[in-house]
Amino acid sequence: MNERAQSVVVIGAGPGGYEAALVAATLGAQVRVVDEDGVGGACVLTDCVPSKALISTAGQVGRVGHAATLGLRPADQPIRGGDQHGGAVSNVPLADVNARIVALAGKQSEDIRTGLEARGVTVVRGRARLLGPSRVAVEPAESSSGPGPTEELDADMILLATGAAPRVMPTAVPDGERILTWQQVWALRELPEHLIVVGSGVTGAELAQAYLGLGAQVTLVSSRDRVLPGEDADAAQVIEQVFRERGMTVLGRSRMTAVRRVSDAVVVELEDGRQIRGSHALLAVGSVPRTADLGLEAAGVAVTERGHIAVDRVSRTSVRGIYAAGDCTGVLPLASVAAAQGRIAVAHALGDAVTPLSTRGVAANIFTDPEIATVGLSQEEADRLDDVRSVLMPLATNARAKMDGIDQGFVKLFARQGSNQVVGGVVVAPRACELIFPIALAVGQRLTADQVAATITVYPSLSGSITEAARRLHAPGD
Repeated sequence: MNERAQSVVVIGAGPGGYEAALVAATLGAQVRVVDEDGVGGACVLTDCVPSKALISTAGQVGRVGHAATLGLRPADQPIRGGDQHGGAVSNVPLADVNARIVALAGKQSEDIRTGLEARGVTVVRGRARLLGPSRVAVEPAESSSGPGPTEELDADMILLATGAAPRVMPTAVPDGERILTWQQVWALRELPEHLIVVGSGVTGAELAQAYLGLGAQVTLVSSRDRVLPGEDADAAQVIEQVFRERGMTVLGRSRMTAVRRVSDAVVVELEDGRQIRGSHALLAVGSVPRTADLGLEAAGVAVTERGHIAVDRVSRTSVRGIYAAGDCTGVLPLASVAAAQGRIAVAHALGDAVTPLSTRGVAANIFTDPEIATVGLSQEEADRLDDVRSVLMPLATNARAKMDGIDQGFVKLFARQGSNQVVGGVVVAPRACELIFPIALAVGQRLTADQVAATITVYPSLSGSITEAARRLHAPGD
């Protein structure tokens, strides 16, 4: 007699949820995915995919301005955004740009749903909450005939992958028109005349530069002494310099206390009493885990002080049979990490081979222009250690960079003394997300700088700066 297929209920269809569902189905489980936002979650529909599409669009517009630095004089420039030096007048049709972005995100969501259903996964649009360690209540989304009856599901394994939402402050409440979160900007019909971005972390920096590139006047309000305060200081310095050179106003050490709407404008009030007036405000002041009303307390699932679901390295929560993945856990706010957590959780729960999550070799990327990609040990961590050496290679000396008109950016490598093992790296360059891969491979596979240096790269290429940096880490006698 065949054994009963194990049942899996996944709450949330973002990267952590849908990747887990695909693996569970492959392992023969009966899988249901419950999500109230749409397949792909906020990552696909309102966050990562749309924002990177907007950034890509701004980059295409910026190439028109960049052409002059290559000795080209276009005969016709129908659309101009912020060029390499900023200050351009824009007629970018934002309504059309946003329509394409929303459609693109919708198509990606459809493709993921199709892939899930092809594997036999049942997708339910609705809201779920825990009734206990192995039971879930599902309230289907409303239809034309009204909400359906609440269904209760038994599960051998439950995965919580509910993600996070933009943080909202009582003194800066979004209205969806002039005061916006990053999930609301896709409804804009016209390019903001003057966009005030509050928050200089990854989301704030990326979107500030995107709208600058499209031609908007942008003011970036940062409560810290520099933009991207959590990133490599050398990289952040390059990006802030680029921002200023291209015409962005960057207000450092300027903490926002309130944002209010005044007719067809907004006013951002700062802690020191200054008031900044603009046409729109974009709030990028962090995110909060979506863990409310999930029945966590009733089921006995432990959460951290900040409201994240506490998990171990195989994504187990404090309750047997309940796992969690993604931004609701607070491990690393990356889609790639969420997906890995989901896959690991299912493999562990269903008895497949599993390797606990390690964030040591996880590469991350900030999609500014130039991009910032990092992996492994950071400069701040290296500075606290006595046995780590580093080298920084400016791209301005790279032949391919000269050909492409790239005069900003660098490659930085960290290696242990003695073993000369590569333990981290930073790349600031166009498409740094692609250039970081060989460094991530070196960190993950514990390669030495000499092994990286011995790899013959294409000439001319930006990747040549990686091997050059590795050669400079060679220590005689190693």
